[in-house]
Amino acid sequence: MVSILKPKHVKSLESLVITHVSAGWSHSGFVSDIGCLFTCGDGSFGQLGHGDCNSHCSPLKVSYFDSKHVDQIACGMRHSLVLMKGDTVYGFGSGKRGQLGVSMDNIISISLPQATVGLEGLKSLVLMPMGIIVQHYLVGDGHLYTWGRGFGSTSDVHCPRRLPSSLCFIQVALGWNHMLVLTGGGEVFMLGGNHHGVLGDPQRGSLVKHLCDNAMHLDKLDLTNLSCLHGPEEESRGEALVKVQGLDGSKVVQIAAGAEHLALVTENRVIKTWGWGEHGQLGLGSTYDQIIPQAVPLGNGLPRRHSMIKVYCGSGFTFAIIALVHITYKHRLGN
Repeated sequence: MVSILKPKHVKSLESLVITHVSAGWSHSGFVSDIGCLFTCGDGSFGQLGHGDCNSHCSPLKVSYFDSKHVDQIACGMRHSLVLMKGDTVYGFGSGKRGQLGVSMDNIISISLPQATVGLEGLKSLVLMPMGIIVQHYLVGDGHLYTWGRGFGSTSDVHCPRRLPSSLCFIQVALGWNHMLVLTGGGEVFMLGGNHHGVLGDPQRGSLVKHLCDNAMHLDKLDLTNLSCLHGPEEESRGEALVKVQGLDGSKVVQIAAGAEHLALVTENRVIKTWGWGEHGQLGLGSTYDQIIPQAVPLGNGLPRRHSMIKVYCGSGFTFAIIALVHITYKHRLGN
């Protein structure tokens, strides 16, 4: 396949209304407004869902879903997950780490979509984009379901299982070996490895060692004063939701995660970032790592009162979209 250096129209999709797109390590998926799924790219592990391991340079319709309505697709490194309009999830491609969620048995790969197990009867499912990550998170009825590669020393999980918590989750953002979750109350928690900006106690100045080989030697992370929410099942697997500190009581409305850095937007339209900063991806004017969320200076000329801000993280970069919100005022005169 030849690399394309400039944006180019996807001619085979020009007559369609595309409502959802996902890009994996070397394959892509497109969903149309009438629920059709198209995939292209590397198909070596069956991740295109066409019943074979062939690769395609142009999007090809996945015939398995001809009589079904596809709502979302999430493309990973060598696999894909598809969410149907009726809240059923299908997986295909590489499954050696349990990332397909279709069986308790070890599956090397499958090239035809197969329904995941353990999600029957759930409503209002939201499939989280996972990029190249081989661990998956799905929100249903405010609960968080996870499967695939285990974090740190935890074992792989081959079928979706609910994270035991009384919290109501509305957003999830995945990093390389960690994740952020946002609750309906605007609180942010983290799950995963300790080398990606997991917060120590700001009052005690606990620091975290960065994963990179050229990182400075920092103090060992102190977890004794962190707010953790976990049950017996989580504790036995070494998993815990750790509340992100340093937000000064601000409610959060959106979260994002890169490979080893994190970002969020507060209800006051403030962007905060922390974690790995080697490439300037924190937007703080330096290349230092940060263990506590720091406010990103956006300049004095940017609108604040009637603006909407979204933040997005790549592997080692970040960008924000700031859009003006047009408000129409109506005045009533007299009685």
